[in-house]
Amino acid sequence: MDLVGIVNFFLNLDTSLAGLISTYGVFVYVLLFLVVFVETGLVIIPFLPGDSFLFAAGTFAGIGSLNLFLIFVLLSSAAILGDSLNYFIGKYVGPRVFKSDTSKFFKKEHLISAEKFYEKHGAKAIVYARFIPIIRTFAPFVAGIGKMKYRKFLLFNIFGGILWVSLFVFGGYFFGNIPLIRENFELAILTIIFISLIPPLIGWIKHRKKSS
Repeated sequence: MDLVGIVNFFLNLDTSLAGLISTYGVFVYVLLFLVVFVETGLVIIPFLPGDSFLFAAGTFAGIGSLNLFLIFVLLSSAAILGDSLNYFIGKYVGPRVFKSDTSKFFKKEHLISAEKFYEKHGAKAIVYARFIPIIRTFAPFVAGIGKMKYRKFLLFNIFGGILWVSLFVFGGYFFGNIPLIRENFELAILTIIFISLIPPLIGWIKHRKKSS
């Protein structure tokens, strides 16, 4: 699937997920797990809109197409394991990335933004970052570089992962099938994506003002 296909998949989550459920049956749970794990665990893929994906999964649970308890446990686990992987990638690979001015896989400005966010909020950044695209993927990576003890990281990782998944999955479960939202599902997904992009957009504007 190319970039356009990925974008279309996430912009049309109602039909995309319905197609996956119809095609793969019970194995769709593995795919759901992998999407969340990859977004949180692989720092080279920071752009997947996890919030809307979780909301859509909750919406399908609301009509009985997915098991609510199972997706909650699986996606919470994926989020926690993904961040843990990201932490260790940062710990062992991160220092070399920061020393390099150019990289095929990492945008230096994303790393710097995540580092500043981490410096400002400390360990709580691991929780806050769950709700901010791009920063969500880079925060655990930076925590690994910063030599935060893994026990401390894991505590905030577990709390943040469960909180993030709970809010959006249960939000989709209880509100995703309200007729107004169901009939305008694409707009609802775009709204979630737009709202999630506001914090990094504000940060970018502030950065531009300081640079000018």
